[in-house]
Amino acid sequence: MKIKIIALGKIKEKFLKDGIDEFLKRLTPYAGLEIIELSPVEIRDENLIQKALDEEGEKILTHIKPQTYVITLEIQGKMLSSEDFAQKIQTLTNEGISEIAFVIGSSYGISKKVSKRADFTLSISKMTFLHQFARLLLVEQIYRAFKIIKCETYHK
Repeated sequence: MKIKIIALGKIKEKFLKDGIDEFLKRLTPYAGLEIIELSPVEIRDENLIQKALDEEGEKILTHIKPQTYVITLEIQGKMLSSEDFAQKIQTLTNEGISEIAFVIGSSYGISKKVSKRADFTLSISKMTFLHQFARLLLVEQIYRAFKIIKCETYHK
């Protein structure tokens, strides 16, 4: 399985980069994971948020193939336990899905066009996190999911 994380913004904090790199290394035996970092549109006027989201959405959609299964991370998405998340990935694999793209929007969210393209909408928590933390949490949960699927220790 090939997995992409399409995210707006770069990770600046070294401790977060180190954590993400560690889980990317651990994921190597299970899946190929690519992180695509896109530059968010700078918003100088609050009235232009929707326009910026639309521009970001166009950038995001250029990295998604028609056959890719898309999971957006959104506040109103469905919350899953780690076991349910693993089951979701296993089900997609069983259905012949070969590529999953997770999309993490900017601090203003995700464009409606990208949300409509999503096959599934996921919420990490009802709490608000910095987008950089969301990326680390997502990579860790993807790793945890593969450990659960393979019935290997780690996830408890």
